[in-house]
Amino acid sequence: MKVAVVGAGGIGGYFGGRLAAAGHDVRFVARGRHLEALRRDGLTVEGPEGDASGGFSVPASALRATDDPSEIGPVDHVLLGVKTWQLPSALPLLKPLVEDGTAVLTTQNGVEAPAEVAEVVGRDAVLLGSAKIITYLAGPGRIRHVGGLGSLTFGEWDNRPSDRVETLRRALDEAGVTAVVPQDIWAELWAKFLFVAPFGGLGSVTDAPIGALRSRPGTRRLLADAMTEIQRVARASGTVLPDDIVTTTLDFVDRQPAEGTSSLQRDIAAGLPSELEAWTGAVVRLGGSHGVATPVNSFLYQVLGLREARAAEQRAAERRTGGSAA
Repeated sequence: MKVAVVGAGGIGGYFGGRLAAAGHDVRFVARGRHLEALRRDGLTVEGPEGDASGGFSVPASALRATDDPSEIGPVDHVLLGVKTWQLPSALPLLKPLVEDGTAVLTTQNGVEAPAEVAEVVGRDAVLLGSAKIITYLAGPGRIRHVGGLGSLTFGEWDNRPSDRVETLRRALDEAGVTAVVPQDIWAELWAKFLFVAPFGGLGSVTDAPIGALRSRPGTRRLLADAMTEIQRVARASGTVLPDDIVTTTLDFVDRQPAEGTSSLQRDIAAGLPSELEAWTGAVVRLGGSHGVATPVNSFLYQVLGLREARAAEQRAAERRTGGSAA
């Protein structure tokens, strides 16, 4: 199986690395020092303990890395591992990789990315996916696997069985990845969205970890209310989630490490570009288009939007001055 990984960071690097280590023809699209390290040293994935435990490596001789997807050409599967805010720059890279029968697997958090990808490659080329893993790029050529099962859930847009889904499922299973093909992939995406958007938004506004959010009655109520809004938006969008989805998601929240924070919270706190638009912003936009009120998510979006705007102004000022704007 020939696979191209666009976005060879935490998600793309981990799952692409697993496939490469299992002997598949995997090509990584990367740039800068990360690209240089992949070409020179290969890929190293550190296990959850930060050492060789649970990790693996792929020598440079067993993978190919480039910054030009036209050097790769059409493939069987594309693993799209970029964050949502990186999609505009990543989508043009897909065209040389796609031909009739190619499957582009989305892994972005949220529910809007599949449509964005379909605008470029066509809906028939898109496989909807959701990754359940905590990873990040620890340095050039190095991925850190912090936690999570290391699983991928995916399926066709209309949930029909297909040979390409089954081929990918088998390949991932053989590579040591838990591959899940659900009855309704849209329900899976919305269920994850219902967890990450309220957790990320409220955590970012309060600058508090998940343990504090769930333990205070007021913030726990806000989490539940934000989740309920998403459940209603999902229904209006055509996806019916279980009646007890808010209760079961809060149970999941209660099982997470108390010090846990979301990538959205960490990025906003650091003044970096974030996935606010694809998370909380999407709840507000989709709610508005379907006439569903989203007061909690709207408040979070407006507050965090102001922080994002100010951080963007700060970054722009630093670029103009060539250093700190302080």
